[in-house]
Amino acid sequence: MTPNYRLVGGLIAAAIFSGAQAQGLDALKNDAATPGDVLTYGMGYNNQRYSPLKQINNKNVNKLQPLWAYSLNNPQGQESQPIVHDGIMYVTTHNTTIALNPLTGKQLWKHEIELPQDVFKMACCGILNRGAAILDGKIYRTTLDAHVMALDAKTGKQLWKSKAADYQDGQAMTAAPLIANGVLMTGIAGGEYGTRGFIDGWDPATGKKLWRFYTTAAGNEKGADTWPGDTAMKGGAPTWLTGAYDPELDLVYWGTGNGGPWNAEARKGDNLYIASVVAFRPKTGEIVWHYQFTPNDPYDYDATEVGMLVDMKIEGKTRKVLAQANRNGFFYVLDRANGKLLAANPYVKVNWADKIDMATGRPVESEVTKRIRAGGDEEVFPSVLGGKNWTPMSWNPATGLAYANTLNISWPYQFAKPEYKKGEWYLGVNFRGVNMPKDAPHGYLSAIDPMTGKSKWQMAWPGQPSMAGTLSTGGGLVFTGAATGEFMAVDATNGKKLWQFQTSSGIIGLPVTWEHKGKQYVTVLSGAGGVWALLGDERMANVPAGGSVWTFALN
Repeated sequence: MTPNYRLVGGLIAAAIFSGAQAQGLDALKNDAATPGDVLTYGMGYNNQRYSPLKQINNKNVNKLQPLWAYSLNNPQGQESQPIVHDGIMYVTTHNTTIALNPLTGKQLWKHEIELPQDVFKMACCGILNRGAAILDGKIYRTTLDAHVMALDAKTGKQLWKSKAADYQDGQAMTAAPLIANGVLMTGIAGGEYGTRGFIDGWDPATGKKLWRFYTTAAGNEKGADTWPGDTAMKGGAPTWLTGAYDPELDLVYWGTGNGGPWNAEARKGDNLYIASVVAFRPKTGEIVWHYQFTPNDPYDYDATEVGMLVDMKIEGKTRKVLAQANRNGFFYVLDRANGKLLAANPYVKVNWADKIDMATGRPVESEVTKRIRAGGDEEVFPSVLGGKNWTPMSWNPATGLAYANTLNISWPYQFAKPEYKKGEWYLGVNFRGVNMPKDAPHGYLSAIDPMTGKSKWQMAWPGQPSMAGTLSTGGGLVFTGAATGEFMAVDATNGKKLWQFQTSSGIIGLPVTWEHKGKQYVTVLSGAGGVWALLGDERMANVPAGGSVWTFALN
């Protein structure tokens, strides 16, 4: 089927966009330092989700009011991060790309994607999209049926569309692309379906595929000996979130996901490069270094949320590091030039491993994991959802803290016999959901010291834990959202809630802030769903579905 686009309300694109300026690679490099716009996923190549804007601050945030709301006309979960460039906001859903006037919320154009109906039973976990990329007058996005496309930023007209994989194998695309050193890069989802993960490099002008790096090593590839037989061909290591980029080192950092099947006894060995971060050259896809957080991962401890690139002082010396709150419950700090481990400490309750061996970088598995590998049935912390799920954390250079929505949930775990069937989950475990503690909160907004894993403060979520991202600002604030729809600002120094507003649905997306003519705005998508909805929490019955975009400013 051919996608279609339309200009809504008879608007003439030439008139609307007559002042639009194409932006190049230098603008992407400077995104973190230009708070007037949002050009990259992560609000900068460093993925820190920090803005120096401070017009809205911890003294006046109580005067924040909604400026406009735009209905996405979509009942699915909304995890998209808006892009803001030259007076236009771009937002994605699983089947639309929309251009809005960011000051009024008025729709400028809307491009619709016609997806095959059977794609919805193949995509794990949630029918959604997480955002777009922008370069030289083009908007780039991925689709659930595993395609990459480019749209004209002025009109929404489709310029090219390229196929990355066969969605009927269980592979899907939901992440925002990353553009670095002239190459458009995308990952792939589908680690639960017996697929083989990869990262692709594309020509942003034509959609021609430039290279592919497979994230399970096979054949003559280095690391192939970490997989028995041909298990790497169905070994998982999906790459379903967006990476980060250091232009000075010319290294892209991308996180990889779980091994397939979850039953690790079916693939004995370290299984490179599952549950890892890989650092590679954007021009060629050539790997420079890797660090594997959870070798032979049995617990679906994805490392797909790559973390943040931070320059921080360690033992009196400023180091260029990559900081990741891994789903396995440990907070890692790596030298991002070479992958050397600098710190690894638990930031949530962990019982699957006793510690991380600083000499080898490997986890020291606990008696719980040893009993599971011997066929036992055990309660494991953290759960399949991880110590932190997919949503990114943020960084504040003034406090030196990472702000993340963390989880306090376990799960019952026992191996079962894996059986591969095309297009079906390939797990090999007795999956029985997760366990919520009865005497403690199920999750927190946590202010974490990266070097120790300890929280300076925590704000407990009273009911459902939050699966939303966080945004930190120079105004001493952390913005985030609740599963029940409250958008809020808390004090970055002590976690005190300073302001909140009830949106129309649950929040599982990524807030951003930007300015126009000296006025600061904050935008977030509302729309319950995602992985939490798949667990069937009956407490969400009073949270209506329905996606919308909200923008706020001071009264």
